[in-house]
Amino acid sequence: MIKLSTGVFSPCSNISLLQGSSSSGLFSSKSKSKSKVGAGSHSNLSLKANSSSWKSEGINNINVGAGSNGVGIKDKWMEFQGIKNWEGLLDPLDDGLRDEILRYGEFVEAAYRCFDFDTATCRYPKGSMLSDCGSVGAAAGGYKVTKSLHATCGVNLPNWTQRIVSPRSSWIGYVAVCDDKAEIARLGRRDVVIAYRGTATCMEWVENLRATLTCLPCDMAPHKCESMVQSGFLSLYTSSAAGGPPSLQDSIRWEINKILQKYADEPLSITVTGHSLGAALATLTAHDINTTFKHAPLVTVVSFGGPRVGNKNFRRQLEKNGTKVLRIVNSDDPITKVPGFVLEENAPQRTSSNGPGGLSKWLHKRMEDTQWVYAEIGKELRLSSRDCPHLSNGNVATCHDLKTYLHLVDNFVSSNCPLRATAKRVIEQTSGDQATAFV
Repeated sequence: MIKLSTGVFSPCSNISLLQGSSSSGLFSSKSKSKSKVGAGSHSNLSLKANSSSWKSEGINNINVGAGSNGVGIKDKWMEFQGIKNWEGLLDPLDDGLRDEILRYGEFVEAAYRCFDFDTATCRYPKGSMLSDCGSVGAAAGGYKVTKSLHATCGVNLPNWTQRIVSPRSSWIGYVAVCDDKAEIARLGRRDVVIAYRGTATCMEWVENLRATLTCLPCDMAPHKCESMVQSGFLSLYTSSAAGGPPSLQDSIRWEINKILQKYADEPLSITVTGHSLGAALATLTAHDINTTFKHAPLVTVVSFGGPRVGNKNFRRQLEKNGTKVLRIVNSDDPITKVPGFVLEENAPQRTSSNGPGGLSKWLHKRMEDTQWVYAEIGKELRLSSRDCPHLSNGNVATCHDLKTYLHLVDNFVSSNCPLRATAKRVIEQTSGDQATAFV
């Protein structure tokens, strides 16, 4: 599978750096979230609306946007969801697709804002979650949260560690269904969103470090397909604890089954989005939905800053069952380059079994048999903060921050013309914030 790279660009060459004011960016200031550092989403960077253009071109415009040819989302939604693998939409980046990517990024940001770092739970009731967290874009778009999602660490630690580590199970995201008639008409279908935050607890870090590949369980893979994924990600997706919430997998299956039955007679799409660890879980979730429900609607992953998830057999299975994956990658973000390593599949090899080419082929095969050889999956929108004056010296937290990703997406035009003249977001360096990198 050929992955699309849209090149390196300089998104911030003529954008001013704003200091000394509170962050507005994606959400309104009425948010009740605490000031703790989020999982890659709340580092020392925040986004601020450009006062000269935000009111007319800001978040509300995303909800009424159209492609570069003036075609509404309802006419191109299947293309934006990857039915044609985003051919012709990534370089240059179609304005309608850009708005959709940013819109799904807001759902991920909402997952960060809803998370209570002290209790590892959601701080808002399900019925008002999106509005309570200040989610302007998602709430205005007419989505209703129907399910809270929890992930459970499958590692059994000694009992004495319970006092010093976070709970085994923690709130990690939600399912939201578009229930507004006007928004459904604008989108051209009823959209179901599954959104995940990134790593935020010690137990999730424990799973992140379990980086070797392991086989998918039988109910997630055909017999002898040899699909393998990262051990820790699979554990978080399938594990449950006695007396705790059901596994993330069971919650997803129950909720999607209910949704498919309820809306069986209308156009439907399922979009799974996440940042960092959430991006990996989004990929597993989309694969599981397409494997479990044989007549599932179009299932699409929109991921931000995700690590590698599985081997090339897993990638083949994703392609076979029709799972569409769009990976938003900052080439300066090291998290997107782990775990394991990727072997070059298109490198020419000699056929002689006795010469260097034969040795290379043999070594290639032996390495593939290990539990460390991963494969890149899906289509890739590759961005870079390297040439941005205000990001070029950024640390890992800056490069991995969700706000950095949304900023880069918002400014990208193409590999030949990298900067959008009417940028809607600028980077604000917020003093006093602690920067922490999360996977």
